[in-house]
Amino acid sequence: MSKTQHTTHNTNQREALRRQRERQAAAERRMKRIVTSAWIGGITVIVVLIGVMAWAVLGNRPAATTTSSSGSTVIAPAIATDTGALRFGTGPVTVSVYADFMCPYCGQFERANSDYLDQAVAAGTITLEIYPLSFLDEQSSGARFSTRAANALATVANADPSAALRFNQLVYANQPSEGSSGLTDEQLTAFATQAGASADVAASISRETYTPWVEQITQQAFGTGIKQTPTVKINGTEFTGNLFTAGALKAAIDEAGKSGQ
Repeated sequence: MSKTQHTTHNTNQREALRRQRERQAAAERRMKRIVTSAWIGGITVIVVLIGVMAWAVLGNRPAATTTSSSGSTVIAPAIATDTGALRFGTGPVTVSVYADFMCPYCGQFERANSDYLDQAVAAGTITLEIYPLSFLDEQSSGARFSTRAANALATVANADPSAALRFNQLVYANQPSEGSSGLTDEQLTAFATQAGASADVAASISRETYTPWVEQITQQAFGTGIKQTPTVKINGTEFTGNLFTAGALKAAIDEAGKSGQ
């Protein structure tokens, strides 16, 4: 073999070796990409599977419960809102009433306005939200009348909203004086029956199922800026007119209905 041929042969070998190494390197890169993609894809599938499993587990868990400041389990009535109101009706104007069964001014407000409010609920004119607060327990000689009456209203409302509105009227119509021991559980039960609640519902009032809920919503209400009872809001805006004379509140609600505010 001549020197030229030998040189050419060596050059061809080196070129072939270089190309072989390039093919091997390219193959290794492809394999690395495949492995990486498979690894990422596998992780993604695992994450998705974990998410699906978690969703399935959480979705089948019973509804979470909360606890009151006293550590008791809070059970909300069926018609309760997240903000702590008992909601009646589905009218376009929302009227929110913050009241305490021991508050004498709440009694005046209810006696002046409850007939109209109940009729407006029935007519579909308003959505009535009642916040039954219990901050005046200390004004019932240790008998916790505000809490017991609010629990009674919640108990009736949970089973029969229409009976609850009648019960609300009856209690305020027979409101005890501030500083007294208030109405007894037996009297509250009798008013619930008179309002149309079933015997079983009326009998369950003394169990105080909704007392922790009443405690919670009372704290929430004052935490949101409620300073006194009665406080009345129309579509979220506090009504500052005459609360104790029939007609003033109705006029404001009618105006809100016309303006759509």
